[in-house]
Amino acid sequence: MLTILKKIKKLPDSTGVYFFLGTRKKILYIGKATSLRDRIKSYFGKDIEMSRSPLIKKMVLEARDISFRKTHSILEALILEADLIKKFKPKYNIKEKDDKSFNYVVITKEDFPRIFTMRGREIHQKYDARKDFKSVFGPFPHGNLLKEAIKIIRKIFPFRGKSDPAQKNESKSRLNEEIGLAPEFSKGISKKDYAKNIRNIELFFRGKHSQILKNLRMEMGRLVKRLEFERAGEVKKTIFAIAHIQDISLIKSYGNSLQGSQELWNENSGTKMKIEAYDVAHMSGKNIVGAITVVKGGEPKKAEYRKFNIKSVTNANDTAAIKEILERRLGHNEWPLPQLIVVDGGKAQINVAESVLKKYEIRIPIAGVVKDEHHRPKKILGKKELVRRYEKEILLANSEAHRFSVVFHRKKRSMTMF
Repeated sequence: MLTILKKIKKLPDSTGVYFFLGTRKKILYIGKATSLRDRIKSYFGKDIEMSRSPLIKKMVLEARDISFRKTHSILEALILEADLIKKFKPKYNIKEKDDKSFNYVVITKEDFPRIFTMRGREIHQKYDARKDFKSVFGPFPHGNLLKEAIKIIRKIFPFRGKSDPAQKNESKSRLNEEIGLAPEFSKGISKKDYAKNIRNIELFFRGKHSQILKNLRMEMGRLVKRLEFERAGEVKKTIFAIAHIQDISLIKSYGNSLQGSQELWNENSGTKMKIEAYDVAHMSGKNIVGAITVVKGGEPKKAEYRKFNIKSVTNANDTAAIKEILERRLGHNEWPLPQLIVVDGGKAQINVAESVLKKYEIRIPIAGVVKDEHHRPKKILGKKELVRRYEKEILLANSEAHRFSVVFHRKKRSMTMF
């Protein structure tokens, strides 16, 4: 532990991938960061008991050293993280989430291959990856981040998506072609030229950033020698785009467009509804604490419960406390987002939660559980269809959040007394 604490001050404030190492330098956990220094430092904060899962806290105690690799961008860090998790299979990455539920990127075996994402379980159950796909990349722990990454890559190297046809007369193909996401079938793109895009995308997912630039510069040189200046100019633009990847959208995307907003309404999607419930506990504004509980598929997920000592509120102001909890929660990009947030209270609590989500450009529906004078649920505010369909789960999550926050408050109060 002492070795790690000494190293933290010397860590770079740059994007990259970090490693927690155990005895004999065995890799325990791999993660990515926009700031290696800040991310690793966050594992040793005073609030680790409340801000990290029991599994990650165990990993930190077991760690003996840290290491890292810097990257040019968050996009590269995302891809490198997935590649290294697949290669080393660190026990705390695997324990934290079954890799069959992770996302993978697949490239089909076709004259004009399609590229899209699939869940690991679907690949395992329905396909033989080596026979059925040209390439498979992953696992990627963060599905919403991966979607944003693919959007960035597709703007640089246009390709066919899962449902994009390979005929120039199809309306969807023409639309994606016009906005620069699909190959230019209307201009007669050749199988050879399209294959170059696919090869560069494969190199991208293998982390071969410098090799892509080398290939493109050689291609630009050949085109200039053949006096094909227009095409050489297009390659030059591609080189510039890769060298100056703008991944602001990746920073924001930990919820910017939750895939859950569509899955919520599809009972046949096979998706287990994940709900996060927030509650605050105190006595006349003293010893204020907060809690988050998680219910997924109708079952409490206690390993994902979180406790918070409220820092910004010194009186009985539940809405301000909810605001602090939600802002601190959204600061943890490694915590997967829910499909529904439940707050203990009415319109005021819902409004403050909505304002925080808007600030972070995240779209997640919010429900509020209004209580009577005996603190029993009186009604649930929120989208009627969601409330009707998930009433039982909403009340369970809310009840757990109240119980969890009260237990934590009593513990804190008794410690203060002594």
